[in-house]
Amino acid sequence: MTDEGRIFAVGDIHGCYEALCRLLERIPIAWGRDRLVFLGDYIDRGPDSFEVVEHLIALGRRHPDVVFLKGNHEAMLLEYLEGRDRLTYLYNGGRQTLESYLRRAPAAAGPPVPDEHRRFFESLRLFYETEDYLFVHAGMRHGLPLPRQRAEDLLWIREEFLSERRPFGKRVVFGHTPFEEPLVEDNKIGIDTGAVYGNKLTCLQLPEERFIHA
Repeated sequence: MTDEGRIFAVGDIHGCYEALCRLLERIPIAWGRDRLVFLGDYIDRGPDSFEVVEHLIALGRRHPDVVFLKGNHEAMLLEYLEGRDRLTYLYNGGRQTLESYLRRAPAAAGPPVPDEHRRFFESLRLFYETEDYLFVHAGMRHGLPLPRQRAEDLLWIREEFLSERRPFGKRVVFGHTPFEEPLVEDNKIGIDTGAVYGNKLTCLQLPEERFIHA
């Protein structure tokens, strides 16, 4: 991305495939110049997690500089696939994800997640940093540089981060915690607007701080 390029950050999709398609149609991205960043939680709770992941993989294949971050729901799915914390995953929307995959592979003997999708989940980043912004799924602890932040916090933190008013050095763009409207504060911008709960899916355009919805 050149210095003049814009950044488009997309909030939590949660299996809302139709909203994702509508939103991508509305994002005025200039490929090769602008950067597209997804903040994680592509799966669970919504009906079409398979379709969302398939679409994102194809998008990343066409545009290798797209940034995909890991959300806590992708982390839970990987633990489920490894045989750990299976009930936790199912109770947090994982059942809808598995059902969406089973529609594509109804005779699967084990978890019906294709290898390509599993490699996608395993490749997800915990954070992305530019000169002016930090992109994470959930947030971060104040006073710690990114390399020293715990993965658990980057994926799960909530109240301690949300109540923090001190600057983080760079403005933090995050998802994870749903708001009716984007949260805009001096030190952070939250763009999970609860698409899976019947609200809208949001994209943030930077540096203009313009919001695009579907």
